[in-house]
Amino acid sequence: MFVGHYMFYYDVALTELWRAHVCSYQEMVEKGADMMVAESRLRYVRSAAFDDEVDIEMPVHHLGTTSMVVLPRFRVRGELITEGEIRHVFVDPATNQKKPIPDFVRAALSALDQPQ
Repeated sequence: MFVGHYMFYYDVALTELWRAHVCSYQEMVEKGADMMVAESRLRYVRSAAFDDEVDIEMPVHHLGTTSMVVLPRFRVRGELITEGEIRHVFVDPATNQKKPIPDFVRAALSALDQPQ
């Protein structure tokens, strides 16, 4: 798999994490919050092959005042192929200025029982 696709797949996994545990992304934006990737780092152990099914674990490692850190782990048949650290900053969608993580987002993410 082309390495540039891993961040795309991460973004899809983040959207699904939000849909399953927080709200739809659009609903969050309508409530006055958005988020942007501030830093990303991925370490490639090996590539996925054509037609491999890639599972992505999405543990939320840290919830700060205005940012959160996710430590994604990409696996094929249980074998780690890529891991990383992605930091998102929450912003006001109208101004793109940093803002605190909304309480409803913090509560939903804090309630997740996730491996570190």
